[in-house]
Amino acid sequence: MKKIILMIVSVIFMTNISNAQVSNQRTKLNFGIKGGLNFSNVYDTKSEDFSADSKRGFVAGVFVAIPIGKYLGFHPEVLFSQKGYKASGTYIIDYKFIRTSNFIDVPLLFEFKPTEMLTLVAGPQYSYLTKQTDEFTSGDFTDEQVEEFENDNLRKNTLCFLGGIDINLSNIVLSGRAGWDIQNNNGDGTSTDPRYKNVWYQATIGFRF
Repeated sequence: MKKIILMIVSVIFMTNISNAQVSNQRTKLNFGIKGGLNFSNVYDTKSEDFSADSKRGFVAGVFVAIPIGKYLGFHPEVLFSQKGYKASGTYIIDYKFIRTSNFIDVPLLFEFKPTEMLTLVAGPQYSYLTKQTDEFTSGDFTDEQVEEFENDNLRKNTLCFLGGIDINLSNIVLSGRAGWDIQNNNGDGTSTDPRYKNVWYQATIGFRF
């Protein structure tokens, strides 16, 4: 019986400490690191004939949480983020195509903190395309092309929108995001096939210092 009482007291004590830490962090300037996965895809803005499969990509970076009172805040991030898509079909013979796009993403998010453990975020994101890898496989033939986009029509600077939720567990932050491009991929407005926009879901775990 004594052991049970001690265990209950210990759990209550640790919970109070954890809640106090979260409460303190809610109104303090915080910075940290985060990493996880993107689940991304694309859609053609003009053609219903184009369809693709989603692919996984790595995401990691840093963030700052700047309080504006108890319930509001500003939350910028700088991330390395992999997006892209997969496609397959038949053109004379069966083929598979995988596109991986590496971005530097800069979300500029506004926070709403209804509770100590829950933070809602939303805002614009600036994305800069650094590299793209295309891999085409058909039978025994595989071709991989890496483009640095020095003289390409593809848009390197893209405006996006992002929204999501953070779950604050003391210094640990579990985050979920959903985002999509506002602008098309082509830089000068010409027709390209596909005229796609990125769309992605993101799951990360972070640590606040």
